[in-house]
Amino acid sequence: MRTLLPGISGARRSSRAAPTLLLAVLTALPGAPGLAAQTDLDTPRADLFAGRYDDAEDALRPLARQGNAQAGILLARTLRETGRYEDALEAVPAGEPAVARTRGEILLELGRWDEARTAFQASLDAGAPDAEVARLRLGEMAFQEGDREGAMATFDGFIDLYNGSRQLTGEELMAVARAVTYLGRANSALFQDALRAYDQAAERLPGDPRPRIAVGDLFLSKYVSTDAYDEYRAVLERNPRQPDALLGRARAQDFDNDPGAMATARQALETNENLVGAHLLMARIHLQAENLESAREAVDRALEVNPRSLESLSLLATIQYLGDETADYRATVARLDALNPVDPGLYTTLAEVSADQRQYARAADFAAQAVERDPRAWRALGVLATNQLRIGEIAEGRTNMEAAFAGDPYNPWFKNTLDLLDTFEHFEEIRTEHFSIWIHEREAELLGPYAAAVAEAAFAELRGRYGGEPPTPIRLEIFPSSADFSVRTLGTTGLGALGVSFGSTLAMDSPSARQAGEFNWASTLWHETAHAFHLGLSDHQVPRWFSEGLAVREQRVADERWGFRVSPAFLQAWRSGAMPPLSRMNEGFVRPSFPGQVAFSYLQASLAFDWIEETYGFQAIREFLSGYREGRTTEELAESVLGLDAEALDEAFEGYMEERFATELASTAELPAVGVGEGMPALPGAGSQDLETLRARARSQPGSFSAQLALGQALMAADRMDEAEAPLEAAVELFPDYGGPDGPLLHLARIHEERGELAEAADALRRMGILDESAYPVHVEEARLRRSLGDEAGEREALTRAVEVFPYDPEQHARLAELAESAGETGQAVLERQAVLALDPVDRADAHYRLARALLADGQPDEARRQVLRCLEIAPSFEPALELLLELRGGTS
Repeated sequence: MRTLLPGISGARRSSRAAPTLLLAVLTALPGAPGLAAQTDLDTPRADLFAGRYDDAEDALRPLARQGNAQAGILLARTLRETGRYEDALEAVPAGEPAVARTRGEILLELGRWDEARTAFQASLDAGAPDAEVARLRLGEMAFQEGDREGAMATFDGFIDLYNGSRQLTGEELMAVARAVTYLGRANSALFQDALRAYDQAAERLPGDPRPRIAVGDLFLSKYVSTDAYDEYRAVLERNPRQPDALLGRARAQDFDNDPGAMATARQALETNENLVGAHLLMARIHLQAENLESAREAVDRALEVNPRSLESLSLLATIQYLGDETADYRATVARLDALNPVDPGLYTTLAEVSADQRQYARAADFAAQAVERDPRAWRALGVLATNQLRIGEIAEGRTNMEAAFAGDPYNPWFKNTLDLLDTFEHFEEIRTEHFSIWIHEREAELLGPYAAAVAEAAFAELRGRYGGEPPTPIRLEIFPSSADFSVRTLGTTGLGALGVSFGSTLAMDSPSARQAGEFNWASTLWHETAHAFHLGLSDHQVPRWFSEGLAVREQRVADERWGFRVSPAFLQAWRSGAMPPLSRMNEGFVRPSFPGQVAFSYLQASLAFDWIEETYGFQAIREFLSGYREGRTTEELAESVLGLDAEALDEAFEGYMEERFATELASTAELPAVGVGEGMPALPGAGSQDLETLRARARSQPGSFSAQLALGQALMAADRMDEAEAPLEAAVELFPDYGGPDGPLLHLARIHEERGELAEAADALRRMGILDESAYPVHVEEARLRRSLGDEAGEREALTRAVEVFPYDPEQHARLAELAESAGETGQAVLERQAVLALDPVDRADAHYRLARALLADGQPDEARRQVLRCLEIAPSFEPALELLLELRGGTS
């Protein structure tokens, strides 16, 4: 392995500092400008670096006219940074070898490659001070034209240049760093050498922002956005208008899914309206939101500047492909192939966009084409592997992920995914008629029967509703670690979601992955199974908002307790216009503008399907899915199925919302509006206000939910329960669908229990549990009250809801088994006795015995006999088990 200096490869970021160089040493280097010229240019150079572009231009232009080549180069940089590329060319006229390299770089940005090649060659032939930089540019051009072998030979020569005897200039060191970055495709350790060379370049080019921007770009390319931000920040502190640093920051924000990326890209364009990278970043952001029109506008603007840009043409072809512009797509592909027959960019982009649009098999196909063109396209290979794993091709996906990680060991997504795959050996498979369920070995015995029951029930119900089914078997993976589930979904931790559907591959958190009461895993499983139907029946062409909203709707259809509920905070966002209209619903999922908007988008989309099904019938929804399969757009389908254009669609849904939630909207009218980029204000409560102030507010605002609730809360805190009941009941009437822990129902339950009104207290808790699918403590408390009342049916129902949320309490399963046995529900009794045993009880012999009795009652004598024998293996003299064994043998010994 060749490295720039012995011991540099693999060096840590903290040890990157290079020895300080004196200006006298730098200016004495071969090819460096003389001391007098350096002094003449100090002020305009400082103006350029600080973003005082007009001052720099005014000072440099007369010097350039006098033939000062360095002044011409600085003037060209000044004009280039402000987007005046044609003017910049005039500052470095053709035929002047001293400025030929700079001229060539500007011509490259304009896509004028033949002229650029001539300029770079002129610099080389004349032995100009920056001839080595020109040599690098020629190598990069060869690389971009598909001559990878020739380009790599050129780049390899820069290692010899670095290790030579002479001192390199800052420009040459930057060229070395770029060359080494290309070489890093085959030897990832060389990226550390590139970092060292950039750091040394920064020492030789004091104040110049380019080395720091390059270091930021290098960090970002190696997935270290925090360090990248530091580099861009250092530049922007000196020049807040520096367009390349702003573009770097915007890319880092996009990398981190920061919604501010678009605004930062626009800032860059304010300084340089012709900055191709900024236009392309905006195009990619629009593509993520499936906004093809805006994406095309951004790409067209980039191509106006540089008609030869491979990235621009790749994005244009992607937009044409998504828009079914077949002839134009083929023409653009032919144009790309003529420019570079081995560039993987188009197919990598198509793969990523296809995955964003949930077309995972197609994503794998495109990624495979990218890898075929460039076997060292590690990003494309990782995309291929990721999507193979998503469509259930586990062995193939693992093989390709290992190869991708070997080529790019800095990639945390690759490493995390491989670490996750290593854990699969600890998962057990449970097969049902339509599912292959994978559960960790320590949970399989407990969760397997429940997961199988919910999954098959969902499949049967949804098949009946949709009149079709997705490809089977559906692979369902249930992870006991949220981090592992997140890695399975995105390749990194921190997803925050509960489940994901890749079509006929589903992944989700186990209930053990969260605290009790954080989520309802059965509801989540139903939701993800619904996605399998939506994606399968639409050939994966359903928009995200449509599938997400419809899946939440299916949760509510399956069980009144499941799915998102309207809250005061949601109505705040709705009323203030922070939620996009129905015709632009995807925006709330892809580019949320305030914390919590994604969850609100799920709710809003589900309400749209309440409206559609109530108004037009479920057949309309089925027609939408069929239409998506045919490649039709939401706008086309809304007109043909609902008879509404985009404006009418938005108006009709808004009218539905206003009518359906008229009481709730009126009762929360005083709550503050939600602004874009703001957090969601908390529901106003009692705070520090005294009781009389709260009474006065409640009297003056009898229709205010928050006023009545705040008074009720304050009275409860003062232990004045009888007085609290009226405002709390009023709050329930004003917002009947609110079951949050800070709402009125929990207080009312407490009031009733204190009075000994246990049935009323249990009813309040039941109502609260219906409004919150994950209200585990509420279900447990209701079960306690029902037991006190002797209400076995009510207790059983409450405990069933509790176990559905968090199935890890053996006492709850044991009690449920007793209640089921009492009610003659032998099947449930068996399930609950199996759960007790799976939770490894202290008295395993007794657990086996009780399961045996339940199995016998359920008509499973053979399995009952097996359980009795297991009991007797543990406790050979356990008399009830011996008696049961005799009973099973028909009374014979």
